[in-house]
Amino acid sequence: MINTENIEISYFSGYIRNYKKLCDELGIADTGNRETRELLILKNAYAKWQMKMTDHLCGAFAVHIRDNNTATEYCLRDQVGQKQMFYAVVNGKFICDGDIDKIAGADGFEKKLNMRMLQQYLFYGYPIGSETFYEGIYKLRPGHYAEWNGSELKLVRYWSPVFEPDTSKTEDDWAEEIKNVVEEILGEEKADTALPYKESFLSGGVDSSYLFAASDAQAANTVGYEESGFDESALARQTADILGKKFNVRMISPGEYFSRIPLVMDKMGQPLGDASAVAFSIGCAAVKEHADVVYSGEGIDEFFGGYNSHKNPLKEGWTYLTCSHIMSEEVVKSVMRGFDENVKAVDPVAPLWNEVQNQDELAQKLTIDISLWLEGDIYLNTDRTSTACGIELHTPFSDIRLFNVARRIPADFKFRNDQNKYVFRKAAASVLPDEVAFRKKVGFAVPIRKWLADEKFNRPIADTLSGEISKKFFNTEVIMDMWNKYLGGEEYLWSRIFALYAFLVWYEKKFGC
Repeated sequence: MINTENIEISYFSGYIRNYKKLCDELGIADTGNRETRELLILKNAYAKWQMKMTDHLCGAFAVHIRDNNTATEYCLRDQVGQKQMFYAVVNGKFICDGDIDKIAGADGFEKKLNMRMLQQYLFYGYPIGSETFYEGIYKLRPGHYAEWNGSELKLVRYWSPVFEPDTSKTEDDWAEEIKNVVEEILGEEKADTALPYKESFLSGGVDSSYLFAASDAQAANTVGYEESGFDESALARQTADILGKKFNVRMISPGEYFSRIPLVMDKMGQPLGDASAVAFSIGCAAVKEHADVVYSGEGIDEFFGGYNSHKNPLKEGWTYLTCSHIMSEEVVKSVMRGFDENVKAVDPVAPLWNEVQNQDELAQKLTIDISLWLEGDIYLNTDRTSTACGIELHTPFSDIRLFNVARRIPADFKFRNDQNKYVFRKAAASVLPDEVAFRKKVGFAVPIRKWLADEKFNRPIADTLSGEISKKFFNTEVIMDMWNKYLGGEEYLWSRIFALYAFLVWYEKKFGC
């Protein structure tokens, strides 16, 4: 009998997908009550394996454990970082939580903006690496746990994405293995009768289409726009009709979009320059009207190579700065007051980049994107947004078991002619027609690049960019020159403008002025 009497689970966010296997291994009765079941699993897993428990958990999780036998505390985060986890030491006390605002508002913590993170954010458009926008609060990196003994903090990396291509199998072998693992993962989701009704997000792409087709989701959800070049709802509806399942579309207007930005930046906890986060928030709110649990297809692009940046060769001697970097150091230097020459765009990437030099170029890029971009942008958005809207988001394709297939597939099977994620698409074709499985990637584009130019909506944005808060941090004449160039037709500047605006909205929410 495992003794868990002096073990406390002080915080848990997420879900444990392989709970049936763990209940058997740990001698726990599956009572059907998820909260009770998952807390028992975590307590017993720690008592039996200590921090080796991370080798046994599949799912999305952020956990704070107190071991009163040894007066030690641990916080841990799942392998790829689907759930957020932040920590700080305040007046000798260790604090951790998935909501950074809880730590920033703790007694004795003095809020101070981290200017280094602001500078990195301008490079990338998202809070990258282990620092945060608050001095003294840190993000626990994916695949890590922190150990606090009452006076000393130790960080341990228990997992990292390592690619080891296996050339002994054919593309058909790999497609079959992907299909089998997807069935295993979704079989566990289906078996959880404590969650009897689920829906799914569905875009025009293969990832969400495969997930919807293979899962027990009973309806699909997407967002749409009047601007046809950005609207995937027709493709999503086509897929839902093929599968004979219910379909919901939430049309988004520019007025609704812009009015929601302050709420999204507030609930995000840190500013995020990803315009899709606002649309995703509106989509989550729409789902909440009829479902509490929804599937989403994140993870596949980073596991299997879904972006153009993955197949475009790097120039010799260049470091891959994740698939998203919106401003060069030269531009950031012109924009930011008090630019720090010692803070380089390459800083968060360099240690990982040095580790992967013995791997092929695709593996190098995927390692960087899994370790930094996926958790720093995508999962920050999906976790905080879905939580704020009161829905539970499941991302089955982010399961570590699917990565363990992807990491062994040679690059030649991930790209074929003009197709990305080729062998994954072959697996998807087992449940989808070819016109869906091999549909060209569309992406989750938002028409904000068009909407920003509309005088009916952009006046408050221009006022914010040139306002008093902006002057504290930025050379506003440079920003307004950027704004005018955007209005004059240089549309590519929209992402820089949005990232700047997102920060300023967040700062006013958190610091007031």
